[in-house]
Amino acid sequence: MSRAAVATAASAPETAAKPDATRPERAGGTGRRSVALAAGLLAGLAVLVLLATVSVAVGSRSVPLSTVLDALLAPDGSADHTVIRDLRVPRTLIGIGVGAALGLAGALMQSLTRNPLADPGLLGVNQGAMFGVTVAIGLLGVGDPSLYVWFAFAGAAAAAALAYALGSAGRSGGGPVRLTLAGVALGMVFNAAASAILRTDSATFDRMRFWLTGSLAGISGDVAVRLAPFLAAGLVLGLLLAKPLNALALGDEAGRALGVSVARTRGLTAIAVTLLCGAATAAAGPLWFVGLAVPHAVRAFTGPDQRWVLPYTVVLAPVVLLGSDVLGRVVAAPAEVQVGIMCAAVGAPVFVLLARRRRLAAL
Repeated sequence: MSRAAVATAASAPETAAKPDATRPERAGGTGRRSVALAAGLLAGLAVLVLLATVSVAVGSRSVPLSTVLDALLAPDGSADHTVIRDLRVPRTLIGIGVGAALGLAGALMQSLTRNPLADPGLLGVNQGAMFGVTVAIGLLGVGDPSLYVWFAFAGAAAAAALAYALGSAGRSGGGPVRLTLAGVALGMVFNAAASAILRTDSATFDRMRFWLTGSLAGISGDVAVRLAPFLAAGLVLGLLLAKPLNALALGDEAGRALGVSVARTRGLTAIAVTLLCGAATAAAGPLWFVGLAVPHAVRAFTGPDQRWVLPYTVVLAPVVLLGSDVLGRVVAAPAEVQVGIMCAAVGAPVFVLLARRRRLAAL
């Protein structure tokens, strides 16, 4: 045997052993990343709890934390306790629910359409909800928010169903581009129809002006109770879609090879977006930038894995919404700036900074 052959035979075991030696290090690196992401998620929850406490305590009249705790644990019927329990607690809970719904809907839409700049209104859902409320108030004379929320939800569901039906028509089925085009077109139709009603009836416009801007103020506990089942169902369904959406991110053919039903995943995603956007828009009006900017920012540090993107978005989107709401109460005290305006003022610059990055976060 030649010296070269002997040298090759002697070095082969050593070379083969090198990949095995590196596996624990790679596994350890993945484990450390998972631990870091889990710790970050817990930190986000802590910030959300802190902001919820501030939201209950801060308003046109600030209330000490001790009074807040007394109102929650041992209410005595005083003015401060009544304001906290009947106004601020429902407002804070709705803010958390609406923020989580819009954030998760945005993340689902961006994953479904494979477009990091997509938002919950891409399927025309927000415009459909707005049209439903406009019809309820302008044509049917419905003035109770606990009643016209059903019209908003019906409009959102109709918009999503029409967008999915139009985008899925034909032999080629419903691809992301076709769904997007159908949603944009329907959104324009619903928006034009609602605008026509508003422009022909000044009384309806005056009544809807506050809702159209987007606000968490004046939402009763009854509205929150009515919308809670829809929000909960949408959140659970959306979070359960993380694994199939990860598979579809590789492409439809790769997703099918991995055992994922493309049509079913798209249909369930559309249902989840409808539940989330319909309930959120019915409660607080059309709010922008939350569902657009938050998921995009989350992917910048979690990566494209939807198993982390979706939970992070559910936690951080309410942080943005509640923070904007609290800021709106402070900057113009004793009056307040509506949360829809504050979300645009806070979210737009952040989104511009994210969009100016050299490379958008991959889906």
